[in-house]
Amino acid sequence: MVVGAALAGVLIGPASLPPGKVLAALVDRLPFVSVDSGLSTREVAILFELRLPRVVLALLVGAILSVSGGAYQGVFRNPLADPYLLGVAAGAGLGATLAIVTAGSGSLLVGVAAFLGAVAAVALAYGLGAAAGGRRTGSTLILAGVAVAAFLTAAQTFVQQRNTDAIREVYSWILGRLGTAGWQEVLLLVPYAAVGITVVLLHRRLLDALAVGEEEARTLGVRPERVRIVVVLAATLATAGAVAVSGLIGFVGIIVPHTVRLLVGGSYRVILPLSVLGGGAFMVVADLIARSVLSPAEIPIGVVTAFIGGPFFLLVLRTSTRAGER
Repeated sequence: MVVGAALAGVLIGPASLPPGKVLAALVDRLPFVSVDSGLSTREVAILFELRLPRVVLALLVGAILSVSGGAYQGVFRNPLADPYLLGVAAGAGLGATLAIVTAGSGSLLVGVAAFLGAVAAVALAYGLGAAAGGRRTGSTLILAGVAVAAFLTAAQTFVQQRNTDAIREVYSWILGRLGTAGWQEVLLLVPYAAVGITVVLLHRRLLDALAVGEEEARTLGVRPERVRIVVVLAATLATAGAVAVSGLIGFVGIIVPHTVRLLVGGSYRVILPLSVLGGGAFMVVADLIARSVLSPAEIPIGVVTAFIGGPFFLLVLRTSTRAGER
């Protein structure tokens, strides 16, 4: 799936490139291999400076959002949890809005402000979660996240109303985009993806232990509070990095982990690694749809994932409700 989606991403686009020559050019970049692709200088630039970095960025963003969604579902034992559960989206939205209003949508400060806003929102949610008897349980953290998200969303709405001329740029960012001018965004995201995904995958067996309940997990020698804070921190930092370069792309953290769960079962030892691969493939395909349907114009990728994720979310909700009734 990943290889097929990536090849489709580099082969399909507004500018027509010969598939055979594109594959030859890709092979030519392998170590100790020399192949004359026959592509012109312009075609090589389109392939390696526009399409390929965009595909790689989609793979990274999709992998991060999917594995983070699966991690949140395991930590909070909530099948409807996603990477934005503790206010990441609201904090990033407020940070990006403030940066767009003050410096413009093309400023590098937008990504930095979105990252800082996302991290600050989760830190605030964790601080509020300690108010319930001094113990951060899954339920108190979720409630704190809802409260923080509501407050930050209200603050963002206030800023937008005070700066109506920037609303178009703000919504363009909120709806998500994978436009890239080269490899800069990819290089910025790689450290967050590597650290976040690695830490989450190292804790996948512990998430299986948490699935049976916190008290039962303690009898197995697992410390739920420690597992929760480490996994949430890793998933949050990775998600914040993804949001900083791609905007707010919803539903990926729900669609992919649940699809994997339906195919291979409920063990996080399998769900999380496959979510990394499935999320990357899904995001590349969604981006391909976004930039092809109305070519040369683009649909915001968040709209594409919402069209797919909305019905899927309702299906998951219905399934979860029936399971709860049983």
